[in-house]
Amino acid sequence: HAARNPDTTLTLFGLTLKTPILAAPMTGTPYNMGGALTEQEFIGAIISGSKLAGSLGFSGDGADPAMYHSGVEAIAAENGWGIPIIKPRAQDAILERIRRAETAGAPAVGVDIDGAGLVSMALKGQPVGPKTPDEIKHLVTARRLPFILKGIMTVDEAELAVEAGVAGIVVSNHGGRILDHTPGVAEVLPEIVAAVGDRVVVLADGGVRSGVDALKLLALGARAVLVGRPLVIGAFGGGAAGVSMMLEQMTAELRQAMILTGCPTLNEIGPRVLRS
Repeated sequence: HAARNPDTTLTLFGLTLKTPILAAPMTGTPYNMGGALTEQEFIGAIISGSKLAGSLGFSGDGADPAMYHSGVEAIAAENGWGIPIIKPRAQDAILERIRRAETAGAPAVGVDIDGAGLVSMALKGQPVGPKTPDEIKHLVTARRLPFILKGIMTVDEAELAVEAGVAGIVVSNHGGRILDHTPGVAEVLPEIVAAVGDRVVVLADGGVRSGVDALKLLALGARAVLVGRPLVIGAFGGGAAGVSMMLEQMTAELRQAMILTGCPTLNEIGPRVLRS
């Protein structure tokens, strides 16, 4: 075959990226990651390191409102090179956070809808809950940014998201930390892509630890993949440079895997590279 120098570039929400391997939204450095970095230092490393690697970082939200604000500030510092994800708070609280994302120059914004039952949020006086399709539609139409729903795991949810007018969905089981016994992302991704992949951007988040793992999810239909835990290691070990190094390493692994499976571009990665 002629896949001697695979092209890993893509355009996503108006940004041209060098890699389809992106940084997932993560928060909670004191209680999830040991606390050696502050929330601001951590998300700054994620957003800046992602941009250094030609990738794109997502920022998160949490029980402390400063978590979301730190992410938006990091995105603004990189001239809008990042996407904030908001917890499913009250409608007015989400809209206020979307306005902050717009001011920061973000290319898109989203809600991780599967955060609806987080006890940690309620204990801190930051209640979250499920959203009806009409509530999602209101969030989509109330502001100008493309809207993403993260935490989609079934075809019916994906259909509802598309009907509400979202620009993208993230197939994700929230790192396996929300509900026991949910399937893995790779198990449900093909049926979701088959149902809505021609109408909305489908991203996949879960279990990516190498460029070969990224290849698998791309072959199953994802437009790009989100990586979480490995980038915590990069950020804590080397700041923005550490995050960039991890993303560049995974992209190099992806490129090598594309050579060995005969895929000159991302668009040519498909089910044929997988063994059932």
